[in-house]
Amino acid sequence: MARILVVEDEVDICNLLRKELEAEGHSVVQAFDGHAALIAVEKQNPHLIILDWMLPGLDGLSVCRRIRQNYLAPIIMLTARNEEVDRILGLEVGADDYISKPFSIRELTARVRAMLRRVELDSRSGLASAQPSSPEPAPTRPVREPEPNTIDRGLLHIDLTAHTAQLGGQEIELTPREYDLVVLLTSHPGRAFSREFLLQQLWGYDYDGFDRTVDTHITRLRKKLGPLGEKIVTVWGVGYRFVS
Repeated sequence: MARILVVEDEVDICNLLRKELEAEGHSVVQAFDGHAALIAVEKQNPHLIILDWMLPGLDGLSVCRRIRQNYLAPIIMLTARNEEVDRILGLEVGADDYISKPFSIRELTARVRAMLRRVELDSRSGLASAQPSSPEPAPTRPVREPEPNTIDRGLLHIDLTAHTAQLGGQEIELTPREYDLVVLLTSHPGRAFSREFLLQQLWGYDYDGFDRTVDTHITRLRKKLGPLGEKIVTVWGVGYRFVS
């Protein structure tokens, strides 16, 4: 099953989550503050992270933002902040889902199962497609799996070795950025990527452009993918995802 990092400063809640998740068959790593969470991510390379918003020292938003600089593991945020702007802010910095406190443990475990299915976790091997198998930190750009060497999504066939993409057997002429975008999105179907994350991963930290750059490339990519371009959907207030 999955290796899950639970970041929660309330010890009783953290231990309860560990107990319930272990009962589901997962292995659980615990952290009780933001700095410990970042160390655990680097050392343990978790498949999924449950992250509390209100943490001592480094808050959950800052932790989430730093994790997203190098890792693609899905993040479920626990928050007592129920305003819409707060939820959007959490999604903008890289969270994939959120659960409001107080929460039902059944709902949380159901969200975990759904999220693991979304990133196509192979429960038999314990490897998530959203994470490299090596315990070393993931490269900052572009984030792609070395295996398998092809990606097939309907009529779309991507050969990672040849660095080519075909639609219905016909090669598509993609720019390097468009190619990186389609590989990243199709490698993690269902996973929402923020514009900020895409800029950091594919353009780099020193890029002076704006979010509109991502939108422009997505528009061009959709056109080149023809009918399959509709599979790249806009996630309001966040960015984009590929739906399989």
